[in-house]
Amino acid sequence: MNFIKYFIIFIIYSLMGWFVEVGDTLFHEKKFVNRGFLIGPYCPIYGIALLLVSWLLKNYISKPVGLFVMSVTLCAIIEYIVSFILEKLFKTRWWDYSHKKFNINGRVCLENLIPFGFGCMLVMYVINPLIYKLVNIIPNNILIIIGIILLIIFIVDICISFKIIWKFKEMAQLVRKDNTEKVTEYVRKEVDEMNKSLYSRLINSFPKLQVIKKKKKKK
Repeated sequence: MNFIKYFIIFIIYSLMGWFVEVGDTLFHEKKFVNRGFLIGPYCPIYGIALLLVSWLLKNYISKPVGLFVMSVTLCAIIEYIVSFILEKLFKTRWWDYSHKKFNINGRVCLENLIPFGFGCMLVMYVINPLIYKLVNIIPNNILIIIGIILLIIFIVDICISFKIIWKFKEMAQLVRKDNTEKVTEYVRKEVDEMNKSLYSRLINSFPKLQVIKKKKKKK
């Protein structure tokens, strides 16, 4: 039962993250973009980060400064690890902060982490009490049904989305080019010619996407 509750809370956090990402794009680019790896309106990296913040930093509730610093640190670690794993798994750099100050290998940057820190404080002090109260007042049998439906949708979404992402990797492997920019250009061109909305959605969601192809070692 605890798994169902925490999974629903994870989805709520992920949904919140999606709204943040979409809102940021609307504000800066004046257009709607379905952000994130998955097709549905959720960004799992936010769900993971906020769950970990809620579990690991609850002892800092009475220490706002400590909570802020630890939230920034934890978010930086999570974003860095996720970026590293995705790059190694799919040979693709999905975001790059190299052009921003105070970045670490282009995977995380202070400019983004500061708002995350304040966002985590908002979650801990305001949003969490509301979410946990809402989840706890829903009858267990209804909660289980909701959780199972959401889990099935989430798993199906992951399967479809990862199939699409894997296609990017396969495209890159077929290209006889070593230059990252040329490989990325080829993949983007192929996606445009395929004229498939799900592939184009992913490209639009990550405008900084770079498909990486390591140079072959000379014998």
